[in-house]
Amino acid sequence: MPEEIDNVGEVTLSRYEQIVAELRDVVEQQTRGQFTIGDRALEIEPMRETSGGASADPEWSVTATLTRLAEDIGLKFSTVKSARWTSSRWPVDRRRKGVSHTVHRVLAHIEIEEERFDAILAPPEGKVRWTVDDARRRVGNRVETPVTPEEKVTAIHTLAQDDQVAAAVTSDFLKRPEVTAKVTQVDKARVVEEFTRDEQVASTAATNLLRRPDVAFKAMSDDHARFQVNHAQNERSRQAREHFEDTSPVAPAVRSIDRTVEFLDLVTACHAFVAAAGRTVPGLRDRQLSDVERTIVHENVARVRAVLDWIEQAVDTGRVDMDDELAAMLRGE
Repeated sequence: MPEEIDNVGEVTLSRYEQIVAELRDVVEQQTRGQFTIGDRALEIEPMRETSGGASADPEWSVTATLTRLAEDIGLKFSTVKSARWTSSRWPVDRRRKGVSHTVHRVLAHIEIEEERFDAILAPPEGKVRWTVDDARRRVGNRVETPVTPEEKVTAIHTLAQDDQVAAAVTSDFLKRPEVTAKVTQVDKARVVEEFTRDEQVASTAATNLLRRPDVAFKAMSDDHARFQVNHAQNERSRQAREHFEDTSPVAPAVRSIDRTVEFLDLVTACHAFVAAAGRTVPGLRDRQLSDVERTIVHENVARVRAVLDWIEQAVDTGRVDMDDELAAMLRGE
């Protein structure tokens, strides 16, 4: 007799089919037993409409009665309660032979009766009988053995509800280049933003990223980012200067030198302007400027005159503040 090749586990395929047939009988017996428990619990305590009112005698409320029944037959209260509810959802003539009590219980969550009764008669396409996972998919519950990407994602979310577990899983996933490569640019940006909410982490990340020439170039193409970087540089210089002036013993001498340098810079600027004007103005002899050119020159002369007034104010009073009009003029507005 030829030896069978296909095995299931440690048994031959034919023996496996014998075991399946035997266990289906056992499951059918268990299903009848579960429905019997539910039917008797339902007989003792019929389902009631939710009224919101309290029982007149709490000792003999539904919970108390079912608890007593569960203890008297050696089962858990939750088992008896679930069996009672399942029986209430499946009248005897609507229960299907060959479908486990567990599947009946899962499909019992379908609210509309006719839809529920029709569903148990129609297993998923391509299958001859209901499985528990198929029933859970039908009512939108989480399956035990996820198959589709959506089911796997749901399973991961469920297992990672603890923050510590989620953090560990995320760290592991981000170490896999093939995973990060499939994340969209938008989602990657969101992840970076979430990870850099802490200022110390953000500064470290920004420093490392700006060391990459291509990243720095693209970042500085953004006007707001460039302004913030320039502002940060100026602020850092100001803080460094203040710290030096507050703590360094040579600060008074340096301040004296700074004032001398500022004086020289100012005199140099005035001299450069006078020299440049002396070279340029004579070139206008016998030349007729257009209306537009004259307007531009007059605007610049007004700007220069305002700056000269500002210089005289600073020299005479030591005040270097300027009004809004001058500030706007210096900005070219």
